[in-house]
Amino acid sequence: MRLIPSACDARLLVGPNTLDDAAVYLLREGLALVQTVDFFTPVVDDPYSFGTIAVANALSDVYAMGGTPLTALNIVAFPSRQLSLEILVEILKGGAAKAEEAGVCIVGGHTIDDPEPKYGLAVTGLVDPQRVVTNSGAKAGCLLVLTKPLGIGIITTAIKRRLASAQLIAEVTRVMAALNRGAAEAMLEVGVDACTDVTGFGLLGHLWELTRASGVGARVYLNKVPVMGEAWGLVREGVVPGGTRANHQFLQEGVIWEDISPEEQLLLCDAQTSGGLLIAVPPEKSGQLLQGLRREEALAVAVIGEITSDDPPHIRVKR
Repeated sequence: MRLIPSACDARLLVGPNTLDDAAVYLLREGLALVQTVDFFTPVVDDPYSFGTIAVANALSDVYAMGGTPLTALNIVAFPSRQLSLEILVEILKGGAAKAEEAGVCIVGGHTIDDPEPKYGLAVTGLVDPQRVVTNSGAKAGCLLVLTKPLGIGIITTAIKRRLASAQLIAEVTRVMAALNRGAAEAMLEVGVDACTDVTGFGLLGHLWELTRASGVGARVYLNKVPVMGEAWGLVREGVVPGGTRANHQFLQEGVIWEDISPEEQLLLCDAQTSGGLLIAVPPEKSGQLLQGLRREEALAVAVIGEITSDDPPHIRVKR
């Protein structure tokens, strides 16, 4: 980020400096714009499902900021000479269906010819500038709440290696395609101190960004972290994506592992696609938040740790 020219507009309320999930730009008193973009290569074989997952993933950044996504532009790369255009049609149908579920209008987009398929969205939404949730507001004593289980990266790698059952593929697709809208509504109703969504940097990578932006440390309890059951067996068999290993290597100086096996460490660093929200909530509000998340049918409702006042800040992982 140091090599990228910094924005100089005073109306930019949230920019790249804190590594937040989306940018926030003040339009007028009481109203701000939220913008983000995300796209990636297929994580499942079914084109329609890939479309739904890509859209849910792109919208998640807006939800994590406390915003409401309104419009989006398709971003498509597709090998039109190698693959049937019917596949692209199915991808876009899946994306459109998920956008409609979210109440988002896809208003256009851009397509290029590329050897490897890619799909995602550039998303625009609105947020009350007084209710923006960033990753820089966490305070010592806050509880950490996670709203989707881990293991997505490991399982999608198993899919690529033809090691996943049809049942497991259906389950991980369901998890990835689930919108974080309900979880975001629950946290806005309560009022929380910080939030980020858990995607490519994994649980601990995104928590590391949150702690650095907030100037705090964190403690995570392995046994409280929800994990998709078959991920444990797969990681022990060495079914681990390259992004997960890169996350693990990057975090070695920032994480203190207390009797945590190498396989367990990898799972906590697993690169997720369309993962859940990681929320820092004051203890006195945690009961109301957990109740709201259950009402909104979040896929996981787990208190996995707390924010600490470590100096220098570290993430400490215990059992």
